[in-house]
Amino acid sequence: MVNASEIDYEAVFQALPRAVALFKTDLVYADVNEAFLRSMGRARDQVVGRYLHDAFPDDPKNPAVTGMRKLQASLRWVAATGERDAMTLHRYDVEYPDRTGVWEERYWSPVNVPVFDPDGRVALLLHLEEDITELVRTRGGKDRASALEAELYTKARELQEVNERLREAHASEHEVALSLQEAMLPTPAPLRHHHAAVRYRPAAGALNVCGDWYDLVELLDGRIAVAVGDVVGCGLAAACVMGQLRSALGAASHIADGPAQALEALGLYARSVDGAESTTAVLCVIDGINRAIAYSSAGHPPPALLHPDGTVEFLDQATDPPLGARPEHRPRPQAEAPFTEGATLVLYTDGLIERRREDIDVGLNRLANSLADHRGTDPETLADALLDDLTPSAGTTDDTALVVIRL
Repeated sequence: MVNASEIDYEAVFQALPRAVALFKTDLVYADVNEAFLRSMGRARDQVVGRYLHDAFPDDPKNPAVTGMRKLQASLRWVAATGERDAMTLHRYDVEYPDRTGVWEERYWSPVNVPVFDPDGRVALLLHLEEDITELVRTRGGKDRASALEAELYTKARELQEVNERLREAHASEHEVALSLQEAMLPTPAPLRHHHAAVRYRPAAGALNVCGDWYDLVELLDGRIAVAVGDVVGCGLAAACVMGQLRSALGAASHIADGPAQALEALGLYARSVDGAESTTAVLCVIDGINRAIAYSSAGHPPPALLHPDGTVEFLDQATDPPLGARPEHRPRPQAEAPFTEGATLVLYTDGLIERRREDIDVGLNRLANSLADHRGTDPETLADALLDDLTPSAGTTDDTALVVIRL
């Protein structure tokens, strides 16, 4: 058996008989193999390091041929969604390398594939293409063959146009969902006795917003109810479910006898809401007079309590399954944690701490270290510092909601 460490992947890449190119996510050529260069009639320095639209632009004299723009749209889609895209047969003319302004009619069948980094972010775009120009050109004098080829090309163009319309519709839904989510997550009103900061950060480069939410409610007796939650799924449907659950939990917090009872009511309500199953949420009720935090969690990452001396306590003594996860109703657990003046309570969704192929304890330790490093800062500064410290440079693959409140 050959070990992976013994394989020269660069040699394999260059030996592939099919034309292959690697793009960075900004659509700059990172590398191409020899088959690609032969197919395009280019030297390596004419391609690598250049943007797609600079290396192989569309023919300005033939605006009906938009192969580069279609390829560009596909690559951007793959970079944004992390999904493979097999493009339909399309025409993409190529300028002769030794005849400026003269273009050769070419036909291609490409596939674009994401390449992920260790954090699960799209790092590169793998572009594989099949030159089928000769197949399209070959007619052999037979009208029937010519007609079949013409029909094949026409159908392929129609499929590509449908695909592009679907992408546009998906992008439009993303904008609507993001606007809806922002409208339902406004900056909360100032609290009388506490200073709070809230943040919502969508996943970087994603076309789908998710169902993360936060809420702060000042109760009639002076206590503060603060919650975060995460709906399973993405897009407009998840944003709508998020809005319903957020409103329901805010209302339940006013009348329930503690956070456990409020989450029980929310769990019962979630059973009647399509798409609310397996939602996670955590609710804390802050009693400033008795300096205690009552809390309950429905499968959500534990809130962090930063004490003035820099120690961090995770509130994980009252955790139960997510909403709707049990077929029968059971009372939810509730616990209480004391605090001293100057402590800081932090609630967040899993986008802040979780990374692919990494144990959650690693993310929790990273959060604790960041909190200790920035102890003593005001909530606004601390919220920004946490996002800066814990968000990978390429962004995360999940949305993040964050609440920081000074006690």
